[in-house]
Amino acid sequence: MKKILLSAAVCLISLAAMAQDIAPIPVFKPGARILFQGDSITDGNRGRSADPNHILGHGYAFIIAAKFGAAFPEKNFDFMNRGVSGNTVLNLRDRWQKDTLDLKPDVLSILIGVNDAGKNVPLDEYEAVYEKILADAEAANPKIRLVLCEPFTLPVGAMTTNDARRSSVVQRQQIVAKLAEKHHAALVHFQRVFDDACKRAPVNHWIWDGVHPTYSGHQLMADEWERVVRAMPAAP
Repeated sequence: MKKILLSAAVCLISLAAMAQDIAPIPVFKPGARILFQGDSITDGNRGRSADPNHILGHGYAFIIAAKFGAAFPEKNFDFMNRGVSGNTVLNLRDRWQKDTLDLKPDVLSILIGVNDAGKNVPLDEYEAVYEKILADAEAANPKIRLVLCEPFTLPVGAMTTNDARRSSVVQRQQIVAKLAEKHHAALVHFQRVFDDACKRAPVNHWIWDGVHPTYSGHQLMADEWERVVRAMPAAP
């Protein structure tokens, strides 16, 4: 019994130390639901059942949820992932009610655009539909905190010579920045993060096919997402 009590005490001390090492994020209120939306980069091969071992996938969303779920268990954060591989903003629109609005997120993170570039979704349609789903989210919850992540690519694999698609992604980055400013959303500059990372290691250390990050790339994404979201002011 003494050994069990000692083990429990050590565990509690370890968790307390972890929480002290990780500063809380102001927009993560107790009981907050944090929803990640997007395409395959967010999907991360997530499970489609309630199995908590797979439900968040194996990408940046999982890394963020694991870190803050372990550091602040008493705050009961609810991390959810509804990214779907291959999605464009048009697909997001079609499943927005079920996969976003009905889930009633407090913090909503969106990463969409690289497939829109690959499937030639017109830029004006991309912007209009993106604008509409953001407006719908704000109408459903006027207090929602939005995090818009710019799409990104690197010249490796199939993207080595696909200048047209990479140019289209850059144009969509500009649209995302415009929408973030309009909707007072946090803006995560993933492209800059990957460009800087390529000064430290080869391109394929971070992204293996021009679009999908490696595990190292996903860690970069999680770190930058946290840095940006941490700077968001708490709601008054």
